Amino acid sequence: MTAVGISDFCRSVCRVFLVTILSISPVSFAQAKGYAATAEGRALIDEMVAKYGFDGDRVEALLAEATRVDKILESISRPAERTLTWGEYRRIFIKPARIEQGVAFLQTHKDAFARAEAEFGVPAPIIAGIIGVETWYGNYLGNYRVLDALATLAFDYPPRSRFFRSELVQYLLMTREQRFDPLQVKGSYAGAMGYGQFISSSYRHYAIDFDGDGVADLLSNPVDAIGSVANYFSAHHWREGGPVAEPVEDRLAMDSPLLTRELKPKLTVSDYRKAGLEPELAVKDHSAARAIRLEGADGPELWLTYHNFYVITRYNHSHLYAMAVLELAGELARGLADANETTKNTEES
Repeated sequence: MTAVGISDFCRSVCRVFLVTILSISPVSFAQAKGYAATAEGRALIDEMVAKYGFDGDRVEALLAEATRVDKILESISRPAERTLTWGEYRRIFIKPARIEQGVAFLQTHKDAFARAEAEFGVPAPIIAGIIGVETWYGNYLGNYRVLDALATLAFDYPPRSRFFRSELVQYLLMTREQRFDPLQVKGSYAGAMGYGQFISSSYRHYAIDFDGDGVADLLSNPVDAIGSVANYFSAHHWREGGPVAEPVEDRLAMDSPLLTRELKPKLTVSDYRKAGLEPELAVKDHSAARAIRLEGADGPELWLTYHNFYVITRYNHSHLYAMAVLELAGELARGLADANETTKNTEES
């Protein structure tokens, strides 16, 4: 090909290339870069750089990699705590297999549980109850990439986008601090992680290195998880030896003003005693209390709940959740006592 021919050929190729480039819509480029190409994504990148000293290219690459997951949006719109009765919810968690494995979990990590109980004042069965309800003692940690979950909810779920955007920021900070790969960590549809299903901000505030290896690893280290759950409860003012909840004879009208909606107790034991309710636990008249009526498998149940019950709801803002933790903890305590008694009898025989 002559020099002139080469020149003409190049001009022809360039024209085709330019036409091709110009024919690709801006949306296609945006889609290619995912959330990194959106205005919200760019704002988050700028914030991570300016406020927290991140490398902008790295954050951009992470947001470009993040994938919208429609199933996450479906799941967050219908959480079990809002759609099930207590009887239905209870059947999910109070099962022989979960109790049996929980007793084994308590026995396997008895030293860590004993230390957590001693340092934070939180009973071992309550700690194990949380981990049992959340992940079946680490057997089900979640299958969603946390980056995908938080990006989906931060940028495509307007009702709580502000909250999940904050959690996405916290996640990037947490993975940097703990030296985790943000593309590899998996968790729930809401971005909760590890044995205790901590969200990113809770991970940064309450996760502790309980085994002294230099990393607060709730993703694969049950000892760190045990200490961190206990630390969370202590930070939310769990009262050592205090009552949690108890069933009482239902003497309240269906629309009684003593059946309050707020999770935090606003009334006292005295208020309920005046209405004819008689708690069996050793609780003082001035103690904060809240009555809840639940639809159990055999009909309505009335429970008086106290300060420590409210502390459990700080972990998950649902009285059904707190009831599941409490009942599982009770079953674990009984199962552990039976196992210890069997061991003792075997050793003595």
